[in-house]
Amino acid sequence: MNFIEKFQTFIILIAVGSGLLLGQLSVFENHAESFILPFLLFMLFGLFLTIPLKGLKKAFRNIKFLSTDVILNFVWTPFLAWGLGAIFLWEHPALWLGFILLLVTPCTDWYLIFTSIARGNISLSTSVLPVNLILQVVLLPIYLFIFAGTTETVEMAAMLESVVLVLLIPFFLASLTRYFFRKQKERLEKKIIPFFASTQILFLCLAIVAMFASQGSYLLKNIEVIWIMLIPLALFYIINFIAAQTAGKVFRYSYEDTVSLSMTIIARNSPVALAIVLTAFPDQPLIALALIIGPLIELPVLAVVAQMLLRMRARL
Repeated sequence: MNFIEKFQTFIILIAVGSGLLLGQLSVFENHAESFILPFLLFMLFGLFLTIPLKGLKKAFRNIKFLSTDVILNFVWTPFLAWGLGAIFLWEHPALWLGFILLLVTPCTDWYLIFTSIARGNISLSTSVLPVNLILQVVLLPIYLFIFAGTTETVEMAAMLESVVLVLLIPFFLASLTRYFFRKQKERLEKKIIPFFASTQILFLCLAIVAMFASQGSYLLKNIEVIWIMLIPLALFYIINFIAAQTAGKVFRYSYEDTVSLSMTIIARNSPVALAIVLTAFPDQPLIALALIIGPLIELPVLAVVAQMLLRMRARL
């Protein structure tokens, strides 16, 4: 666990604060929006370049676990997110959409750390990582199309344009990079990919700084959204924890495998959704704010869940 992984939540929080401070200066507030898209394209290029495709074969060796993971993450969770939003966020459609987009994106990084802390099956968790990442990239535009229409928050034309721009361009460039370096695999895997893997958080934070600088005054007037989202987020964590434990008992998973399932359906990760939102809806910062609030709350939740699982292990 390197420095960036360990303090990722606080780094994002610092980016939010820096953006708010810079937004008090008119020169930053007036020009910050034009920097959002370039930073996000660099971040997603690095993300697509580092997709661990080698793990796909390993994931399909355990079809039962993979099927459970996919159903809970990509069928059950979207309906749960929509339902919780319908109950608690119906008066705030922008927050509702951001809440949904946050919850339909399974984590692809730090959930491994907490799986390890709780003595889960790291190998199994790692094997489903590329599947979760690829599926969320493929399905996110579909979720956005379905749920944006439900909440009546955004224009579909702008959304589709941003999906093409934000997802296809960096994906194409990442594929092109892999093709050009196909004969220099060692250089690609030991220098180029690690570099872009380490800079993803940098470009994400720069995009967050730009977004908050351009919309800082508006966000400061709506700071109460943090409290508005606390209850539905807390219920999501509780319900999905129960769902994972129930699935573990039904399918007779070992403690280690149940831990892996718990972490992969509780932990969320929003850079792809955030990239689309910041590009398509720069005039609706509350959608992005919902995606940023989630990770800030998630870290202490995962720490608590890990300790709860360890206590359950001691009882067993």
